[in-house]
Amino acid sequence: MEENQPKTGKFSLNYGLILGGVSIIFGIMLYTQDMHTSQSPALMIIGIAIAAIVTFIAISNFKKASGGYLTLGQALKIGAGIALISGIIAVLYNIVLVNYMDPDAPSKIMDARLGPALESGEITKEQFDLQKEQSIKFWWMGYPFILIINIIIGLILGLITGLILKKAKPAY
Repeated sequence: MEENQPKTGKFSLNYGLILGGVSIIFGIMLYTQDMHTSQSPALMIIGIAIAAIVTFIAISNFKKASGGYLTLGQALKIGAGIALISGIIAVLYNIVLVNYMDPDAPSKIMDARLGPALESGEITKEQFDLQKEQSIKFWWMGYPFILIINIIIGLILGLITGLILKKAKPAY
């Protein structure tokens, strides 16, 4: 008789929704502190750490539900699935942010990104204005990249967690 094997998709969806919810709470916290346009590496590290914790918990719980067994493929599927679901939520949050909550967010972000180059003389004011204008005009093109980068990070987190937690079923 075949055991009921847990589904990687169910774990990916549940924990992807959890990560997406936590990420929105983090994003709203940054917004209320007027830090949502910050280009701080510390904020990026915190975001990746949150994703790593949720991914580790998800894969660990999947292993428990699978009777203590986990393949690397299952860990990769869960990591990528969590990243995809949370990435979709992140894109939706960003659409709401730049269209309703803070329509000037793209301009503020481009000022933060290009400002140091302007101040150091690497680019002229005209180049600054042109790059800023073009970036804002094509802002929507960043959304697919958010998903792609999220999935790559999810695969890496799934790989690392899978290598730590993998345990093959015995052959008998």
